[in-house]
Formats: sequence, structure tokens, C-alpha cells
Amino acid sequence: MSRRVALVPIIAICVALVSCSREPAAPPAAEQRAAAPNPPPGDRVYVTNEISGTMTIIDVGTKTAVATVQLGKRPRGIRRSPDGSTLYVALSGSPLAPPGVDESTLPPPDRTADGIGVFSVAHQKLLRVIPSGTDPEQMAVSHDGRRLFIANEDAAQVSVVDAVDGRLITTIKVGAEPEGVDMRPDGRVVYVTSEENSEVFVIDAIEPKLIAKFAVGPRPRSTGFLPDSSRAYVGSENGSSVAVVDAMKHRVVSTIKLTGELTRPMAVVSSPDGKHVFVSAGRGKTVVIIDTATNVAIGTVEVGDRPWGLDVSPDGTTLVTANGPSNDVSFVDVATRMVTAKVKAGDRPWGVAYVPYVAR
Repeated sequence: MSRRVALVPIIAICVALVSCSREPAAPPAAEQRAAAPNPPPGDRVYVTNEISGTMTIIDVGTKTAVATVQLGKRPRGIRRSPDGSTLYVALSGSPLAPPGVDESTLPPPDRTADGIGVFSVAHQKLLRVIPSGTDPEQMAVSHDGRRLFIANEDAAQVSVVDAVDGRLITTIKVGAEPEGVDMRPDGRVVYVTSEENSEVFVIDAIEPKLIAKFAVGPRPRSTGFLPDSSRAYVGSENGSSVAVVDAMKHRVVSTIKLTGELTRPMAVVSSPDGKHVFVSAGRGKTVVIIDTATNVAIGTVEVGDRPWGLDVSPDGTTLVTANGPSNDVSFVDVATRMVTAKVKAGDRPWGVAYVPYVAR
């Protein structure tokens, strides 16, 4: 009995010595990943992925995807709030319907999935989904951040919604298949493109009502305004052209015909200084650059397969495109007209928003 007791401290000492002589065990892989430092605060690009129902978050400094967030069904249009604290994302329960498909063969829409996702930039998460009307595709945000103007694609209308409490303020009838919804920079009017009617519908943003409409090229997709609100540029997908519009009188003053058999204008954005307009060319795989002093296309940049969503950094140095079929995002240096990086996103990236970092 006494011998067994005497051995206990000896065994304990030996175990301790062996343990001390070994290297510490590496933590499990999951713990290593969790301990990896987050990228430093900086600008981010947010990309909606229509098929996977997610949003990819890309750090601009490192050109890497840092997070993927589940949103809901068919996230497409995405907009920043005026203060950059919130992103609004159009979610739709309507089945995907490629051009030319017989819609009677499609499954019924899931109306419970329709809505506008409210995403917090500070918390990097979806906070809630507010009512939007049926099949929302794109939207514009009022200058005070309180109203959303939402295109209901299958209902040929625009729903005006209170962004704070989700209350429906009014609905406004527009042309069939409304898609692009863009606020004039002075905050007074909204342009809504009707793909089927080949028209732009003009809505008073202060007292929401239809005040004008005008014809443009076939299948208009979106509008890009100059920063001074003097002109608008409306892309015509099936016309391979861009209408130049007097944005105060709401009339077309000229049309820019784009070259290239597969050039199909989709998104349109202006540079912050108003000297250029950038147009994503869809199946043409490029971004077209238009000189607004001459209204002539002065160059193209090949960015990827069927670029759709398009945004520009606040300093005007960087363009970002969402390339659907290749499931990636291209970064373009505006000065050199070169693609500087491609970053993988989710399944069928659709919309893109460049959000500058703001310390909060």
C-alpha cells in the first residue's frame, strides 16, 4: 500500500515533464479560421446574386470576398440610403423567366417572398423585409431616405413605400415591365423605364404622381443622370443605343448609336464629375465609355460575361461590374481602362453597390 502511494508523485512529475517538452497542439482548422484577422475598415462592394439568393461582400482594398449573406429569393436591384448606413435590396418570389419563355409553363409565384430587404452596413446583416408590392425589381431612394420608389415588374406599376415603417403610401401605373427606377440628382423626379412600351415614365418625387412620359429606344433598362440633373442617358437594350434626354423638359434630344453586334445596353451611370457616362453592354461583354461633352462613345473595356449591374466609386477612379454567367465581379481602373481584378461572387450576380467606408 505504501509503495503505490509513493509512486503517484513520481508519475505526476514524469507526465508534467513530457507535456512540457512537447510543442503546443495546433488549434482545429475551424478555430484557426475564426482567429484570422478581419480586413481593416475600408470601402466595400455589395453584390446581389439572383439564383443563390445571397449577397457577396467584397473588400475593395484587398479585392477579396469577405462574407456571404443569405437574403431571400431572387435579389436583384440594390440601392444605398443617402447616409450610406443601409442597403435596400429587391427580393422577388416570381419565377425566373428568360426572354422568349412561355410564362404559362412556369410555376406560380411565391408572393410571401416579395419585399425589400433592409440591410445594415454597420452590422453586416439583413435586419428585416418590408412590403414592396409584387415582383419588385429595382428601386430609387428619396433624398431624405424616407421613401422608396419600387418597380413592380409584373404589375406595371410603381409602389411608393415609407422606408421607416414599411407603409404603402401610393401606387402609380406605368408601362408594362417597369425595370429601371432612378432618382434625378436634385431629388425632384424619378424616371421609370418600361421595357415593353419602350417608354420612360416620369414621377414627381415630392408629391408622388405621374407627370410625363416619353418614347425611347426598344427595351430600355435604366437611366443615368448627370450630377447637375441637366441630362439623362437611357440605355436601349434591343436598340443598341443610348437616348440623350433633356432631364428638365423630359424629351429626347439625340440618340447615340453604339457599335458591336452584341452590344446590349443595360445599366447606365455617370462619373461623379459628369464628364463621362458608363454603360454596361450585356452580351457585348464590355463597358462603353461616353464623353458627355460630345455625346460620342470614346472607348470600351472588356469586363466579363454579360455585365449587368454597374457602379462607380465616389472619387470616380473605379468601376465595378456584376458579370452574371461567369459569377464574378470586375474592378476597372477608369484612368487606364483596364480590369485590375476579378472576384468570385455567388450564382448569377445581378446588382452591385459601391459603399465607401464611414466611421460610425
